[in-house]
Amino acid sequence: MPKLEIFQSLWAMELRRPDGMERSREESFEMIAAAGYDGVAVDLGSIDMDNARACLPFVQKHGLGCIVNAFPKTVAGLRPVLEMAKDFDARFVNVIGQVMPVTVEGAIPVIRAWMDQSEEAGMPVLFETHRNCITNDLFFTLSLLDAVPEMRLCADLSHFVVDREFPLPLLPRDRAFIQRILDRSDSFQGRVAGREQIQLPLAYPQHRKWVELFQGWWEEGIRGWRARAQEGEVFNFLCELGPPDYAMTGPDGYELSDRWEEAAMIRHWILEIWDRLEAEGA
Repeated sequence: MPKLEIFQSLWAMELRRPDGMERSREESFEMIAAAGYDGVAVDLGSIDMDNARACLPFVQKHGLGCIVNAFPKTVAGLRPVLEMAKDFDARFVNVIGQVMPVTVEGAIPVIRAWMDQSEEAGMPVLFETHRNCITNDLFFTLSLLDAVPEMRLCADLSHFVVDREFPLPLLPRDRAFIQRILDRSDSFQGRVAGREQIQLPLAYPQHRKWVELFQGWWEEGIRGWRARAQEGEVFNFLCELGPPDYAMTGPDGYELSDRWEEAAMIRHWILEIWDRLEAEGA
């Protein structure tokens, strides 16, 4: 049977409060482990390689799995990240590539080079759907998927909702575009966006329509992954509710909602989806 692992983002544990209060790294790892998460995502967009390596003892102490989020600024820049990820025994490296050719033809050799490095290192990679990177735009990404059939994604659909300013209800065309992304995605990240904001507070009634949209996409994506999964394969879902400026704040600079509690809500939704699909035999 395929298995589910739900991870929490270390970046999401940052508070970035106006008063400067922050959790210690040890406290963050203790909270993640105590809450029942299967692992942690170490994000090289928020810490450098030396600080990332300093997380390894905490990962090992708490028996957590690991995903590494990489932001390579050159084609060769992915190699040291792949080697570091092997030290962590990471599930995969999630690539948010900062090499950004303006044409699909220019992007193809970049993607293939990173895939070749992945194979050489023996460390899987997925390419995250993310703004300000090689998958910045939905249409560009769809064309890239056609050009590189082996390319697999980590779907953070919040970026495409903002990128395309999707109206609700979704147009059939837009629904079909997202379905193509879901079909190529082997991991998902948990955040709810609206067409103008990248990360919405989850409990506000005016955001319910967006919450329901993302819940439906996650269920469709997980259902599709389970249909193609082999015996014993593991599906990784990452709760990734970022600190300000991702998180919305009031005039005092403090957040409008509790991201730690919201991550627990998303985790609960994914467990419910997984259990329902298991019960259906889907």
